[in-house]
Amino acid sequence: MDQLDNLRNQGFFSDLDVHFARFLSRLAGMDRPELSLAYALTSWAREQGHICLDLEFPAGPPFPECLPESEGLFYPSKWIDLLQDTPVVGRPGDFCPLILSGRRLYLHRYWKYEQDLITFIQRRDSKGIDSFDPAGLQEKLNRLFPPSGAAGPDWQKTAALIAALKPFCVISGGPGTGKTTTVAKILALLLELNPDAPFRISLAAPTGKAAARLQESLTRVKKDLQVAENVKALFPEEAQTLHRLLGVLPEGGGFRQGADNPLEAEAVIVDEASMVDLALLAGLTAALPDRTRLILLGDQDQLASVEAGAVLGDICATGRPHGFSRPLVQTLQEVFGKEMTWPVEERPGRGLPDCIVPLRRNYRFGADSGIGAVSRLINAGAADSALDRIRGRDGEDIGWRELPPPERLSRALRERVQEGFSSYLKGSDPEEVFKQLTGFRILCALREGPYGVQALNVLVEQHLKREGLIRPEGRWYRGRPILITQNDYTLRLFNGDVGVILPDPGAAGELRAWFPGEKGPWRKFLPRRLPAHETVYALTVHKSQGSEFDRVLLVLPDRDTPVLTRELVYTGITRARERVEIWGREAVFRQAVARRIRRSSGLREALWGD
Repeated sequence: MDQLDNLRNQGFFSDLDVHFARFLSRLAGMDRPELSLAYALTSWAREQGHICLDLEFPAGPPFPECLPESEGLFYPSKWIDLLQDTPVVGRPGDFCPLILSGRRLYLHRYWKYEQDLITFIQRRDSKGIDSFDPAGLQEKLNRLFPPSGAAGPDWQKTAALIAALKPFCVISGGPGTGKTTTVAKILALLLELNPDAPFRISLAAPTGKAAARLQESLTRVKKDLQVAENVKALFPEEAQTLHRLLGVLPEGGGFRQGADNPLEAEAVIVDEASMVDLALLAGLTAALPDRTRLILLGDQDQLASVEAGAVLGDICATGRPHGFSRPLVQTLQEVFGKEMTWPVEERPGRGLPDCIVPLRRNYRFGADSGIGAVSRLINAGAADSALDRIRGRDGEDIGWRELPPPERLSRALRERVQEGFSSYLKGSDPEEVFKQLTGFRILCALREGPYGVQALNVLVEQHLKREGLIRPEGRWYRGRPILITQNDYTLRLFNGDVGVILPDPGAAGELRAWFPGEKGPWRKFLPRRLPAHETVYALTVHKSQGSEFDRVLLVLPDRDTPVLTRELVYTGITRARERVEIWGREAVFRQAVARRIRRSSGLREALWGD
């Protein structure tokens, strides 16, 4: 048995990894075990969310100990010379299955995605600021952003000005920092600055759920904006998924919109950008004409996309503080006044400091908020201080409970289940049911195992059945909450959409799946017509991105696992608007907070030199 079979049998490599490696070995006409291992690892790395295989492992090798160095095989940094002489491996710009760029080995497609995105960002970053009227901008900004009385810069106002001046802008902030309010005012500002020509704006998000939330939030915020009604009338009426905006080809070969068929828009705004993977963002940027500005909204500290890449984190250089260039600070002072100061970039000429705007004031989690304080400590990697703060706030907006053993988990859940789900199950009006349903959710790190989503959904159903709140005799029952897991463009149901099974008074009380309408009316479907879906009393933290609940129960597993990261714990905690309770073990919590998501790519180094 060779190394590839050995690693496949141990569950490290997939069948795809092994077949890919053997295909390239045959294509190259070189049967070297080191090369076969490099090919398989490149395939494996992409499946793990990496853009490339980093042959020097600056963050430490992520591979198992079952690769014995004594056999002379596992010295990846020494494979570079071998790879350079292999016909299936090319240099940047070559057309080969694999591309070797420095220490990084890419699948050709992902090397091209990364290079195209780097070129797009650098080209837009290098564009100078067009001439503008400081007094006119100041009037519009002061009207949209009235003085708050807070000390220091108004970061929302700063973000709006930079979005108006720069063709590429990233606005990053955690929950409660006002990203949606800011983007509504940016829309108004852009429309007011371009009154004489059609100024088309596209709103998009990576999932249907996130797109619906963006649209609902903008509709709500727009009503109170201090702008003329004719400007409000020009606001885009609909937010779309990125896949729908770009037009997925039915053959799975890419998008209808691209360089040869660009989008007709003067601005594109993408919410929840942390969830956007490299391939999707590269597809979007390829479809944007030179005149089109791109504004990304997201939380750089959240979980990265499920697919390959941690693109928003790489673009923002997560973990490294930076300011603005001196020329941009001077421009800001022209509009806001000389007395106002902003942090200045310590490494002038490097990175994208003028494209990244952090929203630093939190309007939801104030100075006394345990959720806010703990989330900041987690981002700083201060697990012990976070635990101390949780214990100090127990009974208020954040709490801790030692994880019960599996045999006692059901009993421990009983009270939480009754408190969290009984209200919505007593309702019949879809609008009221959905409002109650967002009041509570159980979030898990894992799908499987005794503390995973599948097990907890079963336990919740058992409790609710015993209480007489549900009658799950069949697959669909009154009150069952469901999460769509596969896009259906015919029904306009998308991955991440949440619905609930309720009787339909217009169909003699027969069960239907009810979903919020895109523009108001509720939508209902025969349950058997739904695309792939699952029960969602509990869901993974990954799938909770873009959602918020009044109260959250975050259940961590009883042992460490690679999926547990600082970003996962932060994302889970910040899904709560009012209160979060964490069930876990302190040692596992500490290990999770100490581990950051590290995905190999060349994007951050190309943009920032880090």
